[in-house]
Amino acid sequence: MSIRYATLLLCLFISGRGSAQADTTDAPARTFPSEQTVTFGGTIVDLEATTGTLRLRDENDKPIANFGYTSYLAEGQEAGKLRPIVFAYNGGPLSASFWLHIGILGPKRIATEDLLFNTTPPFELVNNDYSLLEVADLVMIDPVGVGFSEPVGEAEWKDFWGTDQDIRSIGLFIQQFLIEHDRMNAPKFLLGESYGTFRNAGLVKHLQEQGIPMNGVIMVSATLDIHDLFFGAGHDQSYVVFLPTYAAAGWFHETIADRPDNIEDFMEEVRTFTEDEYAPALLRGDRLSPGEKQDIATKLERYTGIGSDIWLKANLRLTDGEFFQQLNLTTPATTGRLDARFTAINQDPMGQEPDRGDPFSEAVQGAYMTAFRDYLYRELGADKSMTYTSSTGGREGFKWDWTHAGNMGWGTQAAVSTAADLAAAMSSNPNLDVLILQGYYDAATPFYGIEHTVNHLNLDPSIRDNIEIEYFEAGHMMYVEEASREQWKRVVDDFILEHSGAAARR
Repeated sequence: MSIRYATLLLCLFISGRGSAQADTTDAPARTFPSEQTVTFGGTIVDLEATTGTLRLRDENDKPIANFGYTSYLAEGQEAGKLRPIVFAYNGGPLSASFWLHIGILGPKRIATEDLLFNTTPPFELVNNDYSLLEVADLVMIDPVGVGFSEPVGEAEWKDFWGTDQDIRSIGLFIQQFLIEHDRMNAPKFLLGESYGTFRNAGLVKHLQEQGIPMNGVIMVSATLDIHDLFFGAGHDQSYVVFLPTYAAAGWFHETIADRPDNIEDFMEEVRTFTEDEYAPALLRGDRLSPGEKQDIATKLERYTGIGSDIWLKANLRLTDGEFFQQLNLTTPATTGRLDARFTAINQDPMGQEPDRGDPFSEAVQGAYMTAFRDYLYRELGADKSMTYTSSTGGREGFKWDWTHAGNMGWGTQAAVSTAADLAAAMSSNPNLDVLILQGYYDAATPFYGIEHTVNHLNLDPSIRDNIEIEYFEAGHMMYVEEASREQWKRVVDDFILEHSGAAARR
């Protein structure tokens, strides 16, 4: 598997253990309660925290999984009180939710140094005054295959490892959790990161069809058209949607000549070039004359800092790995995909692609995983004999089924997209609102890709404004740096309050 492909399927960093079949002897579902607090200014919110597993049942009440989660419910709430509740998960497929959990959402967050390699323990968890727990309760979800989640009874891993299988099982969990905790009538939100946004679009439609409408959906580093992330032969759209992110990386690393002072203005200029000149040039293919090709290559050098000779040699098309290898070619460094602001030592500077993992991952993943496991077992009180699996990357037999019912119009799997699901959900529920949080330096789910998708949802004009995109001068996990955490807190809290009504206030 190439480095580019491995990092494309996001957050599959450290493998867990397990096999392709469920254990013959099922462990019981177990929960571990504790009391936690989070402080916002002078206000302390007391929380009933629970980590562990819920015995998940299928549509016929047959047990199929011990489903892992951690919940934080504000204390002193009457049964059925309408405090909003947010169900959150990371991406992958499949990654556990510890990234969002201690990165931005939970009562504690990890303290890391911006843009530096945070690789020396001990790591510190601090009060998370950016948490949405000020305005809503929170449930962190670990799908079957990660965290403590595992199949039980006659169920097998493959029953959960796929686009539609994943949507079904998480939908079952959300419904059963809401009923168990008397929260069915509360304002409800989905929050997903990376593949979790692809999941969001299918899940919100699925839940509506089960009679469980959401108040809102929060997309963190979004992609609904997975095929746009692959640079397939003859598929020019990938090159188009990645170009503005290439330009953002060049702007940050100051590799472009006559660098503008403002990135927003620069991105608007790049968008215009992409739509009016670059995309039409690629569409013409071999009919483009040498003079026209040279003109486009010269402008690509202007916008990215990569020489026009390289663009010409690449036939005006650079994959993400090729671009980030070329961006710092004069130094022994490679540039990050998850966050293009990060660089790392490159042991093969003459290679066509980075020689190993993503610089962003190398800079922060050890800190996140170490700090979370310490918090999970020491403060949340999880049983230390239970292994918390961070991803399915190393599980024996792991294979994701990309088949999706929403893509079967031609009688076969021709594309991988949940864009149509989101459009259908919004059309049937015109009160559904969507907030998209997107980083300019994210080359895993590039911001122009989700812009393209949103602009092609064919929504009725009356609901087009139900989608809002908020931009960050950051990467895939924008919450790793301070300025973005402050921005996140403001826009996410406001979104939840606005779409929950008076019920949101404690």
